[in-house]
Amino acid sequence: MAGMAAGCATALAATLAPTLAGAEGIPAPDAATLAAQWEVYSGDTVPSVIEFAPMRAVEEVATADGGALRLTSLAPMVNRWYLLEIVPPEGQGRVQSFHFENADAETWFLSLEGGADPALMIEGNGGAETCRPWAGEPSALARASQSALPYAPICEQRIYLRNRVSGSRTNREAVSDFLRNNVVFGDKLVNLIKGTFFEDAFLENATTVDDGDTGAVVAALGTADLSRQPVMRTAMGLPVTGAEGGMEAGSWYAVEGQDGVFASVMQPGMVAQEIQAERNGANWLDGVEQNADVYLVAFDLGRFELGYELGTDHPGVGWSSRPQRKAGDWNLPGPDGFSTADPLVRNGMLPPSLTSRVVGAFAGGFKRDHGAYRFSDYAGFNRGHHYGFISNGVTFSRLIENLATLYVLDDGSVHMKTWSEADNVLIPRIRYARQNGVPVVTRDEAGRSVPGDRVTSWGGGNWSGSADAQLRTLRSGTCLKTAGDRKFLIYAYFSSVTPSAMARTFQAYDCDYAMLLDMNSPELTYMAVYRKNASGDGLEPMHLSRYMADSDPSDNGGRIPRFVGFSDNRDFFYLLRKD
Repeated sequence: MAGMAAGCATALAATLAPTLAGAEGIPAPDAATLAAQWEVYSGDTVPSVIEFAPMRAVEEVATADGGALRLTSLAPMVNRWYLLEIVPPEGQGRVQSFHFENADAETWFLSLEGGADPALMIEGNGGAETCRPWAGEPSALARASQSALPYAPICEQRIYLRNRVSGSRTNREAVSDFLRNNVVFGDKLVNLIKGTFFEDAFLENATTVDDGDTGAVVAALGTADLSRQPVMRTAMGLPVTGAEGGMEAGSWYAVEGQDGVFASVMQPGMVAQEIQAERNGANWLDGVEQNADVYLVAFDLGRFELGYELGTDHPGVGWSSRPQRKAGDWNLPGPDGFSTADPLVRNGMLPPSLTSRVVGAFAGGFKRDHGAYRFSDYAGFNRGHHYGFISNGVTFSRLIENLATLYVLDDGSVHMKTWSEADNVLIPRIRYARQNGVPVVTRDEAGRSVPGDRVTSWGGGNWSGSADAQLRTLRSGTCLKTAGDRKFLIYAYFSSVTPSAMARTFQAYDCDYAMLLDMNSPELTYMAVYRKNASGDGLEPMHLSRYMADSDPSDNGGRIPRFVGFSDNRDFFYLLRKD
């Protein structure tokens, strides 16, 4: 990253400044300010996560007592996160910081109004409203801070205050009451709303019927390249259309209740022999993983937006215990120069304003301690290749070259690639990004889907596994697939496989690029699709595997959906239906 020269940063800032200037809210920083912020971002270390928001815009107004109010739009092109700082008069206390979530980033823009009685200005829909959440005793900010809600509404619910909560141990009653009273689905939402780490503990084997009735096949996605396509009677939890007698292996079926979502099942041993016989970077499959069920879900990205939210605790921003640090690194609290996200708040839950559009969610990648290299060449430079991640335009851990990266740009487009230093020019446009190891499959020069070059290297791929380095275990992964003029994000749940079996599976489905997510237990590979319940006033979660339901606590006979109904300590991706 340090290779990004100041001259390049200046040119980039000059290009982006006119774009930012067209938005309402806080005035855009000038090119010189943007260049200076980018230069700090590109340095070897930064002092805090705020400096990892290189496109931030700042506005400050004086208060009557000699202090100041400072408002920072952390990523103006995303327009989701703001930081309000109440600065006391000199020598009269500490700065108070409040992390705001814009409830409608497409509509509302925030800024400060100065004068004798400063206010927070909220502009949108051709009008403007003022709000003074710091005023009064107790103030709205004080009440919101003490509410026990991960997202506490202020300013007539146009803004949420993000509160620090304990992931998976949040005051669920308080959250339930809030959702019951404020979310569009109403009362029934709340009622809807670690496994063992042993090899093969969650192995699933479907009964197969070679000549069964497969039902309708979703034509747009085609079928996987398999040597045989028996009908599989699996324990997959997603209801699909046209599969009353089972699902034909490798075929796609529409998921009931959600247009644009499709499901497929197979076993790695069914992959076409032409694929399995190639000695192009994957090992032979053993007898267990050949017969291990794989469940896949495809989301039509023409219909959905992809987002990413950090857990309350994972992934962390400090050092992994895996790499051997060099002498100067011991003076750094973390590989990027800091070890805490303060003053920003990570609360591991979908913002309530997005709940009515949520279609699905799945757990993210490795936690920080596992998300760096202990062995191979990657352990010896780039400070051990700690996996990077970005949320809402703010970098919490810088994206590192050589690593598999799933990212979303400011135009909503979804991409997946092996990151390079040249790709850092995209940073100001990135809304969300998550790195996790190295590629499972890529396209070769001939355009074929092939295994990544480290699929067979346990240490070189940082594939992890059991304590005795057995690679076969429960795993999850994701890929991008282009089918005609459509692009799909595919999530895959492998009940007991090695990276080689993952690669052969993604090859059979002709994925453009694939990467590992997490592994070892259904909690860490959680995935659910949501649909409206029968009465139309709530959400019904549908888990990809029956084992995943245990991650959703019961509430009055129903399930509270993980990542949607309460805060979680792990990071996650979510899909929203486009407006």
